[in-house]
Parts: sequence; C-alpha cells; structure tokens
Amino acid sequence: MHAPTAGNLADSETRTIELFRVTSPSVVHITTSKVARDYFSMNVQEIPQGSGTGFVWDKAGHIVTNNHVIQNADVAMVAFDDQTSFPAKLVGVAPDKDLAVLLIDAPPERLRPIPRGVSADLEVGRTALAIGNPFGLDQTLTTGVISALGREIKSDSGVPIKDVIQTDAAINPGNSGGPLLDRSGQLIGVNTAIYSPSGAYAGIGFAIPVDTVRWVVPELIEHGRIIRPGIAITVASDSMSKRFKLPPGVLILDMPERGNAERAGLRPTRRTRFGDIVLGDIIVAVDDMAVASTSDLTLIFENYESGDVVDLTVIRQGTELVLPVELETLD
Repeated sequence: MHAPTAGNLADSETRTIELFRVTSPSVVHITTSKVARDYFSMNVQEIPQGSGTGFVWDKAGHIVTNNHVIQNADVAMVAFDDQTSFPAKLVGVAPDKDLAVLLIDAPPERLRPIPRGVSADLEVGRTALAIGNPFGLDQTLTTGVISALGREIKSDSGVPIKDVIQTDAAINPGNSGGPLLDRSGQLIGVNTAIYSPSGAYAGIGFAIPVDTVRWVVPELIEHGRIIRPGIAITVASDSMSKRFKLPPGVLILDMPERGNAERAGLRPTRRTRFGDIVLGDIIVAVDDMAVASTSDLTLIFENYESGDVVDLTVIRQGTELVLPVELETLD
C-alpha cells in the first residue's frame, strides 16, 4: 500500500477548499426570537431564543432548516456569509421529519441553491462534509465520512425518522439545519442531531437523508405541511395500549360516521348501555407489514397514496380479520 504523495494531498485539499468556496454562499445563519410585552412598560420587545443553520433551496427564496431550529419562534432572521440579512416568513413545518421551510425576499442573484444528490446509493466510508454555524460562530466546515446508514432517531413529535445518515463529520449546536454534502458538493442530507450526553460533539452526528428532504420540502412549500394518506380514525396512544396490556398494535378509539373506516367494516371502542367498555379493532398489520405502534402505522402509510386500497389485519375480540380499506387524505 503506497503512502499518499504530497501532490495528491494538495489536490484533495484544493477540492475541499473549492467546495467550501462555492457552497458557503448557499448556507445561511438563522437567528430566532420571541415577541414579548414588558410587564411594567407594556413595550413589545424581541427576546433572542436561539440560532441554527439553513440553506437555499431554490431561486424563489425558500430556505430549508430543521423544525427544532424555528420551533416556538415568533421572528426569524436569515443571514448570508457576507452578513447581509433578511427577515424570514414561515412557509411550512414537518415535525415528524424535523424539517421546516422559510421564505425570504432576496435578490435572485443572491440565491444559489445547493445541487441535490441521492441518498439511496450512499455507502459507508464515503466522504461527508458539513457546513454550519456551530455555537453561533461564522460558517464552519467539518469533514469526515459516512459512518453508518439506516439509523433511526426520534423526531420532536415522537415519530421515528428512519434511514438517517450517521456521520463522524463534527456536528455541534448551531449546525442543525445545515447541509451534509458529498465530495462533489451535492446535498446528501440535512444535519439534525448529535448523539452526546453533554450536547456537544462526541463523534456521532445524524442527518436526514436527501431522498426524504426531496419529497417533504415541496409538500411544505405547496401545502405548509405534509399531506398524508391514511385512515380517518382516532387511535389510542401506545402508553394507553400498554397500560391495558393489549397485544402489539393500534387500538381504534373512534371514527367518523359514514367514513372510509366505517364503510370498510372497522369497529371503534364503545360503551354498552350498561356502562361496560368494548374495545375496538386493534390494527396489527397493513398489507402484511407488521404494526406494533402508532409510529409504525404512520410510516407505513407514507409508502402509499390517497385512493390506494390496503388490507388491514385487525384483532377483534380475539379473532383476526382482514379488511380492505381505501386510504384518504389526512390533515
């Protein structure tokens, strides 16, 4: 095995320097604040809340970041690497994916979208580069490799984010919402979390894969939220199901009259005339894909479209049944 020559090392460094030079104008620093009224003077003031990173999505001025970066904020400002800043308007959020989209009114020549890659064909060991604003500092570049694929982390809503990229490129507070790039400068993920008891970098960082970002962001731009296919039912929380020692699955509590669920023959939980509670159907599978929790049900339905018919396997009073149900659009 030959040691790398000085010339090859210099070429590698040159490519990294050029990548940062080309991409940094597309990466922004986001600061947020809350509006509050002073109790004594009654004056309205902005209280700084936090900061993070984002990046330019398109020439229309859409900025992508993490949901947790702008969560609970009343005001957001977006600053570029040349310190020019613009007030941002919230376009949409997807807490289940920890993604959010802002909109700024900036000159088109100032907006440089990052080219988007593909995350489905990534491999462990590939170069990964992260650009962000750790601890509120000006733009910082960190490099590493893809350490693992197919990881799962919890979103703020509690729904797991699947197929997450794990990297050893240093990600610190303030890097959240910034781009994870491959060696050609294409977007392969959105940095979202660090795994560390102290909250500081400890060798493990996570990024939402770009294949997820590519379908979520257009939904947020068009609708302000993810338009989900599913079934209009009210279900019991996982903790409630465990408390009643129910089998793994999703218990149906209620459903609208004359809806798809009722037409399919599903039954909700009800109370008899004597006050006894009769448990409703427990969904345990969708098209032979096991359902053990509400998160499973949510993630499985993402693979379908409204109007698709799925076979629900349910347990009803100890008996297993299979019922075809047409999926509908859910808010």
